[in-house]
Amino acid sequence: MKKKLPPYQVVYEDNHLLIVNKEPGILVQSDRTGDASLVEILRDYIKEKYNKPGDVFLHPVHRLDRPVSGLVVFARTSKALERMMEIFRKRQVQKTYWAVVRRKPPEKSGKLVSWLVKDEAKNQVTTYTHEVAGSQRAELNYRVLGKINEHYLLEVDPITGRPHQIRAQLAEMGCPIRGDIKYGYDRPTPDKKIYLHARRLYFQHPVKKEPLICKAGLPRDPFWEEFLELDQEEIKDKNIDFLYE
Repeated sequence: MKKKLPPYQVVYEDNHLLIVNKEPGILVQSDRTGDASLVEILRDYIKEKYNKPGDVFLHPVHRLDRPVSGLVVFARTSKALERMMEIFRKRQVQKTYWAVVRRKPPEKSGKLVSWLVKDEAKNQVTTYTHEVAGSQRAELNYRVLGKINEHYLLEVDPITGRPHQIRAQLAEMGCPIRGDIKYGYDRPTPDKKIYLHARRLYFQHPVKKEPLICKAGLPRDPFWEEFLELDQEEIKDKNIDFLYE
C-alpha cells in the first residue's frame, strides 16, 4: 500500500523556528470544522522526532488561507514568537507569492492600493478605492512573469499583510485567481484549492541575526509545474536593508 505523503515539507528547522511548505487544503490552525490542522500535525512531528514528553510549544507567526499553498513560519519558543511577531509587524520581511490568473492584467507591473473591510460571518473582504469606516489600507506590488496555457503567472509582493488581501486586490483589478470562486473566478478546482502560492520569504533570523531566505517548491500539480519555466528569481543581499520603510 502506498504511504500517504504528509501535507507539508520542512523547509527550515532549528531550535527557534520551523518553516514548512504547506499543501493547499490544510488548515494552519483549528477552526469550527474540527479538521486536523497543521499546528497539530507539526506538534506531533516535533514530539516524535525529538522524543519530547508533554506539550510541545509551536505557534504560527502568520497564516495562510486553507486553499492556499506555500511557506508558513512557526515559532518553537516564546522568545522566537515574540521577535518574529515584531518582524512581521514592522514589515521587516519580504513575502513573495505566485498567483495564476486567466485575465491579463492591464499593466506588465504595478502597485495596487485598496481599503478592505472584512465580513467575519462570511469570511470575505470587500475592497474600496477610498477609506471607509472600519477599513484597513492594503498595498501590494505585482508583475507578470509570463503566459502559459492561456493563463498568466503573477509575482506578488504584499506590502501590508491583510486577510485575503492578494485574493481581493487581484480580483478588484479584474484578475481573480484560478479557482477562487469567493473572489470572482467562474468555477472551482476539483479539490477546492486556488492557484496562490507563498513562494519565498526573506527576513533576518530573530535569534541568530542572520539573513534567512526560504523558497517553497510548487504543489504536486502538473498545471502548476508548467509555470516553473517562468521563474526569474533574483535575490540580492542588499534587499535585506530593509524593505518597506
